[in-house]
Amino acid sequence: MSECFKVAKLGDAENLSRLVNSAYRGESSRCGWTTEADLLGGQRTDPDTVRELISKNHNTILQMHRDADLIGCVFLQQRAESAYLGMLTVRPDLQASGIGRRLLAAAEDWVFENWRFRLVEMTVIRQRSELIAWYERRGYVNTQRTEPFPYGDEKFGLPKRSDLEFVILAKHLRRGGRELPSRPQ
Repeated sequence: MSECFKVAKLGDAENLSRLVNSAYRGESSRCGWTTEADLLGGQRTDPDTVRELISKNHNTILQMHRDADLIGCVFLQQRAESAYLGMLTVRPDLQASGIGRRLLAAAEDWVFENWRFRLVEMTVIRQRSELIAWYERRGYVNTQRTEPFPYGDEKFGLPKRSDLEFVILAKHLRRGGRELPSRPQ
């Protein structure tokens, strides 16, 4: 079995949407540990939203394939001083097998090699303590900054709690035990 990474195209939106929803929402998500089904109902994304993300110049969705099967993806966005990383997804039946770690590392490498950023930020729902801990084990730190959860915007899901909010995690990229150089001006 061989694994490869490739940048998503518009024609990949249906499969990406299906993968993301299977890992975060509904009964299928309970096969893995990344489920948000106890916090949010509804869908996590849809093909139109994925196509919109892919079509914007400063966005990339990196896909991970094993042979011909889509097994993971991650959304990356170029911002003014950093890259945003979100929607890190591994097929539920393959979670806890190291795929997420490899996908995260590939995304960080992609950010530096293509955008020359050395800072990556993300938002995670505060109540997802096990997910926050997973990112912290991979070098991300809680910045103590937060963002409100977008209640009333169904594209983010149907909240099952009234206390949801996002924490912002960040990581300064390092390779070979040393910090990467600053982004060229």
